Amino acid sequence: MFDTIKYNGTKEENYELLVKQLDSLLEGEPDAVANLSNASALLNQFLDTVNWVGFYIMRNGELVLGPFQGLPACVRIADGKGVCGTATAERKTMLVPDVNEFPGHIACDAQSQSEIVVPIIMNEEVYGVLDIDSPIKNRFDEVDQKYLEAFVETLKKHL
Repeated sequence: MFDTIKYNGTKEENYELLVKQLDSLLEGEPDAVANLSNASALLNQFLDTVNWVGFYIMRNGELVLGPFQGLPACVRIADGKGVCGTATAERKTMLVPDVNEFPGHIACDAQSQSEIVVPIIMNEEVYGVLDIDSPIKNRFDEVDQKYLEAFVETLKKHL
């Protein structure tokens, strides 16, 4: 059903293909857990030099661990705490070149050095976040941010 492919285009072209793959992969599946699971697996296969890719879902005012790829993670994150909680509180993507310089960073994996968190906002409510960590500082840039935000927009159609 799904084959691992090698992405040979520019970074932008590869991300555009990724977003199309996500839309196709999730087409017709109504289950949010299944779709979040496949979305995290697809991103994990696509991205290099990352050590955690996954989702936290907003439940009763806090983020709760959802489908992911990587080592075991923090289960609950309070709104406004750490990078994920800041992304939900501010309702904007957090692009963190060095997590050690982020006030209140929650170190679920001591190997993580940089992070990007994209909030998932549906019907003006925080649904959750896409969280990606890397063991390399400055791993994520504005191109990653643009296309991961597009990835989340496509994902929202399937939640």
